[in-house]
Amino acid sequence: MKGLIISGGKGTRLYPLTYTRAKQLIPVANKPVLYRVIEALKDAGIEEIGVVVGHTAAEIQSALGDGSNWGVRFTFIQQKQPEGLAQTVQISRDFLGDDPFVMFLGDNVLQGGITGLVHDFRRNEANAQLVLKEVSNPSAFGVVALDERGQVQRLVEKPADPPSNLALVGIYLFDATIHAAVNGLRPSARGEYEITDAIQQLIDGGGDVRAHIHPGWWIDTGKPLDLLEANSLVLDELLPTIAESAIIQRSQLDSRVTVEAGAVIEDCVIRGPSIIGREATLRHCYVGPFTSIYHDVRVEHCEIERSIILEHSQLENLPQRLADSLIGRYAHLQPSGEMPRALKMNLGDFSTIWVGATR
Repeated sequence: MKGLIISGGKGTRLYPLTYTRAKQLIPVANKPVLYRVIEALKDAGIEEIGVVVGHTAAEIQSALGDGSNWGVRFTFIQQKQPEGLAQTVQISRDFLGDDPFVMFLGDNVLQGGITGLVHDFRRNEANAQLVLKEVSNPSAFGVVALDERGQVQRLVEKPADPPSNLALVGIYLFDATIHAAVNGLRPSARGEYEITDAIQQLIDGGGDVRAHIHPGWWIDTGKPLDLLEANSLVLDELLPTIAESAIIQRSQLDSRVTVEAGAVIEDCVIRGPSIIGREATLRHCYVGPFTSIYHDVRVEHCEIERSIILEHSQLENLPQRLADSLIGRYAHLQPSGEMPRALKMNLGDFSTIWVGATR
């Protein structure tokens, strides 16, 4: 069985971070989301993995290499324009051949992995198996209606009147019958070749399309708040460790804190679940739960809670606690000591900032 990871797309919902970084490489609990997808495939016994890439191809290829770090083999498949998930199957045909495969969206985080799903699919010999999750806002997703036997009956892409609350998670298992279905498609109203239309063709043609309703949590990390939620969920499951090379002096760390190699922590209070990255330096800080501080970050005289701080950023002497925030690479946050007192900012396009109200 092969794997197909979809890592194209522009990540517009995560601007400005994704102007300069592939969205799949933004870390959750200090590990890029794409790495978690690869690990899930590897754990399920899948070692031949195709990676569909777009305009961030060079960055993704550099980050992944040849796959030897995970014991897998990558084939990179260039997608010139993002025109839907069915198109990614079309352009991957040479790699996929007639083998069954798992298609996994590269910005999804799923509790528990996919090993059981893969075993079920191989045993049942269905044409397709879809991973579903009950959601409160089904109109925002591809939605599935099941028949009385629990089989997939109908799929609708982002419906105004959803037939159920079962959303497509972004993990699909297919056999070779999917190729004829995707080749016969026309673009949808939004100009894309929809994988939901191809699956519907399988169903209408008598294909065996089964559903798996995922019992655990699932996050599509396409938006900043979703990234923070995924970070919280993964941190909550992380087995805490403290690297031998970390330096911790005059600090209080509770039992749910992970500290990576070379980090320096002095005169701090850190409460978990949280993670401090490689070569990070923290002095005179409070770090609250559900915070990920990535590699080579420097934080001094600050309070941070439920936030993600990306690499090489500097935070110092902040007058208020930073919370529910996503700070990009090489950012520098500091107060201005000049008169008159004022907020001073250099913000990229599509940035958002919340300023605490004064009374």
